[in-house]
Amino acid sequence: MKIGLISLGCPKNLVDSEVMLGLAERAGHELTADASGADVIVVNTCAFIDRAKQESVDAILEMAQHKKDGPCRRLIVTGCLAERYRDELQREIPEIDVVLGTGEVPAIVEAIDGNGHATAPAVVPLVFHPAGRPRPALPTYIYDADTPRQLATPKHYAYLKIAEGCDYKCAFCIIPTLRGHYRSRSAESVIREAQGLAARGVRELLLISQDTTFYGVDRGERGALARLLRDLNAIDGLAWIRLLYLYPTTIDDATLAAMAECDKVCKYIDLPLQHASDAVLKRMKRPGTRQGYDRLLSRIRSRVPAVSLRTTFIVGFPGETEADVDELIRFVGDHGFDHVGVFTYSHEEGTSAYALEDDVAAAEKRARRNRVMSLQKRLAAGRQRQRIGERTRVLIDGPSAEHPLVVKARLASQAPEIDAAVYLTECDPSSFGPGTFAEVEIVGARGYDLLARPVL
Repeated sequence: MKIGLISLGCPKNLVDSEVMLGLAERAGHELTADASGADVIVVNTCAFIDRAKQESVDAILEMAQHKKDGPCRRLIVTGCLAERYRDELQREIPEIDVVLGTGEVPAIVEAIDGNGHATAPAVVPLVFHPAGRPRPALPTYIYDADTPRQLATPKHYAYLKIAEGCDYKCAFCIIPTLRGHYRSRSAESVIREAQGLAARGVRELLLISQDTTFYGVDRGERGALARLLRDLNAIDGLAWIRLLYLYPTTIDDATLAAMAECDKVCKYIDLPLQHASDAVLKRMKRPGTRQGYDRLLSRIRSRVPAVSLRTTFIVGFPGETEADVDELIRFVGDHGFDHVGVFTYSHEEGTSAYALEDDVAAAEKRARRNRVMSLQKRLAAGRQRQRIGERTRVLIDGPSAEHPLVVKARLASQAPEIDAAVYLTECDPSSFGPGTFAEVEIVGARGYDLLARPVL
């Protein structure tokens, strides 16, 4: 059958989608990017915040229409929304045939076949089995190096999930409930998968998990991430290794030393701090303080010269005051992050913060977000201007979606999808294939993006 899959949410969810596609293809099914012509449609959903939930529901409803108007015979809903609202989804959207939670990825082939006989190891009961079957308290599944994956990213970069789940109890976050306890893959499994990806032409490897710097700690393997980075650094074919989703309390000196010493590891740290006011951090149940963050950022910069820092914040958390926002803005000004993202707080049932009053109005949340981002825009613009005239190396992503004669590329300090980019003009796009590197001179800036020309 022809299988179409819609993947929503974060790169961690995308890896799950790629695994499901790989399992379906291994079972003999054909993959298609055209959902309107698919026999079976899979929607892999996100449920982190209200906006993500609404996007997921809209996608399900849109795909459900294909059961009425097109060849689609089965609609399968997977991922975080399915884990969180499986009963409600089947009750409210009768076009859905199967709902699979985050721990039921291996059951995708059985769900596609619809014959009630597992063709892949189903590690948990499926919702379409008879009522009364027990449900697991938390998901436990994580794929390994032998699990097939059909990459959905461009051929020159790929995400590699080194762990699943989370043990933190942040007040605003539902992820531990949806993804289960933290569980690391073995280093051997990660390295074998990385070798396989490099053999397929992947040049940039992005290591992901809910807390990447906690890797191996759950297995009693202190220093595991530093050792893993050194092993990955030795793999032929890889050019960049990037870490995403680090955690302020688990970044140790061994990891920073490995980042500084390994030539393929990007000097790039993605460190969601969430806030800088001690009072807000305490209510968020985050294990940090403004003073502790100051020390941490100074330590990172001293141990990893020329490091690029990305962070995210949440504004509008219950009880947040104007003084708290002022503190956050001073913090952003003091540290000059390279990349900043700001989310407005989403009041999510199932989190401990849901017991608090959501007392910051939606309009005020947006205004606070705009205040922080306005400062960040000014700071970023100043840094961009200082780079004009600099010569540097970029990774080519391919032709720009905006103009066929412009080439999109990235610095080592820019992650795909989430950060700004470098745009090459005054060049022949056919001479710069995706996954190749080029020496360029920065000649200008446009918002967060940089403009460059090739150095011949």
